[in-house]
Amino acid sequence: MKTINKIAIQYFPPVFSGFLLYLSFPMPDISFLAWVALVPLLYAVLHSNGWAYSFKAGLVTGVVYFFSTQYWIAHSINNYGHMPLIASLSVVLILAAYQGLYIGVFGLMVRLFTRRTKIPVYLTGPSLWVGLEYFRGVLFTGFPWSFLGYTQYKMLPLIQIADITGVYGVSFLLVCFNAAAADFIIKNNSENYTLLKKLLPFALFAIIIALVLAYGYRQLNNINPAVKPVRVSVIQGNVAQDAKWDKKFVSEILKSYETMTEQAVADGAKLVVWPESSLPFLFGSDKILTEDLLSFQKKLDIYLVFGTDLVKDYVNGRYVLTNSAMVLAPGGKFLSVYDKIHMVPFGEYVPLRNVLFFIDRLVTGIGDFTRGSSLTVVRTPLGDFAAPICYEIAFPELVGAFYRYGGDFIVTITNDAWFGRTSGPYQHFIMAVFRAIENRKPVVRSANTGISGFIDSTGEITARTELFEKVVLTRDIYTNPAITFYSLFGSVFVHICNIANLAIIVNLLRKRRRSQ
Repeated sequence: MKTINKIAIQYFPPVFSGFLLYLSFPMPDISFLAWVALVPLLYAVLHSNGWAYSFKAGLVTGVVYFFSTQYWIAHSINNYGHMPLIASLSVVLILAAYQGLYIGVFGLMVRLFTRRTKIPVYLTGPSLWVGLEYFRGVLFTGFPWSFLGYTQYKMLPLIQIADITGVYGVSFLLVCFNAAAADFIIKNNSENYTLLKKLLPFALFAIIIALVLAYGYRQLNNINPAVKPVRVSVIQGNVAQDAKWDKKFVSEILKSYETMTEQAVADGAKLVVWPESSLPFLFGSDKILTEDLLSFQKKLDIYLVFGTDLVKDYVNGRYVLTNSAMVLAPGGKFLSVYDKIHMVPFGEYVPLRNVLFFIDRLVTGIGDFTRGSSLTVVRTPLGDFAAPICYEIAFPELVGAFYRYGGDFIVTITNDAWFGRTSGPYQHFIMAVFRAIENRKPVVRSANTGISGFIDSTGEITARTELFEKVVLTRDIYTNPAITFYSLFGSVFVHICNIANLAIIVNLLRKRRRSQ
């Protein structure tokens, strides 16, 4: 019993950190908690005497953190992958444990850097976190979900630095304050430090945050959108996931989209956006339904963007498909097509297939998905735009690559019906806030069951829908042709952090060799 109590006391701080991190994200979206969420973990790591504990404490925090913010994956696997709930939750636990390894490494390296160098934790901790957050988003195809910086999506003056640093810069600031608070608590319990030394981290942070906010307010006041607005409508069809490929509902679904599009035209829209995979047929392969859609669009003086599965090949009795965004110009003329590059784990493919061999992808049917290869930018008189599909909006570097040579706005289409009424759709939506700021482009988002909406180039959410409602949302957007530092150079800030991390590691290795 004493052993159990000891373990409970030892691991309460990291569990509490994981719980606070969960509370910081939508939902419940108590974002200010992100400024103190890591304090229990950092205090426990810095105050402990064991290297193993530092890693395990970080791992525990990570498991709680990622399991609680990504539980919606179990909902998708259970409801659409037809896996029992316990097994579905076990899959999420495995993924959370994998991602928790990054937080475990963070805990271990924080302790190592603090004990073996004279560099304070409020300087080493933020760069370590950013580096590991980046690697979590790119290794093994990457899963850039639950980035700490996303919690601050409402704090517009603070997050404007994303056009230089990406979302990673906001994560850096959060960890910096957490580390400064943990450092203060430890020093406050010691008589070896003067009050000035105890408060020094906060003084340095105050200077940094003042500069960040000054830059943020400057950017908010200096955004010069195009004088002429573009009127855009997003169609939220609210089509049930199990009805989309049922032949009984094909006519009903198409009629619904056509009626809602006519409403959008009546509202003055020049660009209408349907969601990801909105067509209940294979565009181009089903000749009759394809011609019917083109005939409908010919009557409208609009640009139409819609999601569709396209047949690319036929192998071993199955179609090879791409998840694509098609663009038609006024008069039913084909203008452009973009084939999705980064596919959804568990939706279009199963990550870590050798380990998770017992799971099938959620999108089952007549074909297998293959990835696209071209970064397509659509050129129109309304402005130039790319159309990242669904999960792709979560990848800062990928979205930035579309706009490296210019562009005016972002169109993103998705189908979040898989997530149900979980926190998944809310977390997915707020990522677009940072893509808007990073590239200084307004975002137009059409989601089958929500959340659809509009975000301006400062990251302000100007309109949004609710989940599982059928609605046409029409707004004016102000295009922005600016090319940002982030669009042009990508995650330079992250690379600087990783160079700093590597430099400390190399220096520690040299010291160890000399001592031997």
